[in-house]
Amino acid sequence: MQKKDRYKALVEYFSENYPEAETELVYTNPYELLVAVILSAQCTDKRVNIVTQKLFPRFPTPESLANATADEVFEYIRSVSYPNNKAKHLVGMARILVNDFNSEVPNTIEDLQKMPGVGRKTANVIVSVIFNQPAMAVDTHVFRTSHRLGLVPKTAKTPLLVEKELIKFIPKDKIAVAHHWLILHGRYVCVARTPKCDECKLKSFCLAFEKQKFDTPHL
Repeated sequence: MQKKDRYKALVEYFSENYPEAETELVYTNPYELLVAVILSAQCTDKRVNIVTQKLFPRFPTPESLANATADEVFEYIRSVSYPNNKAKHLVGMARILVNDFNSEVPNTIEDLQKMPGVGRKTANVIVSVIFNQPAMAVDTHVFRTSHRLGLVPKTAKTPLLVEKELIKFIPKDKIAVAHHWLILHGRYVCVARTPKCDECKLKSFCLAFEKQKFDTPHL
């Protein structure tokens, strides 16, 4: 099967079965999503959602977070991965958000990346989810599943290369939701150690299943 046919089959399957796939992070506004995505780096959405249940009421606005200390924030996020760094990033992010962007989450990848803790992946999530822009955030799940399915070549060994390959072939109006398709598929079906091929609905066009070889480049 050619690559373009794999993409066609992927889009057709998910468009029919999961047309409204979305993030599993719990949030009520752009500021909260930005905080949650920063916390989610190398951490599960489930853990982040537990933490933000208490974090958001304590720091409900960018101003309240900007006026906090990293030590204060640490007490609320200590159970996530790298809590010391993330506490500093959150406070720094909030201060820039207040001082440089009038407390409004910016809608460009370039502006978002000016804030601590916001790399390209996080910025892509924000512009995709909040502003519905055709941006593809590549996390470990997207990286793994796109290689296994045969959507990207083995030479795409970085998130940026995978991102560029995916947005080249996925229809522009589907890129934002396709990000969630690949994440959820990687999180629940095409898992890292033992992919659940028996229950996978994509195996008819999956390159790894075809070759029974599930190794992928590492981030």
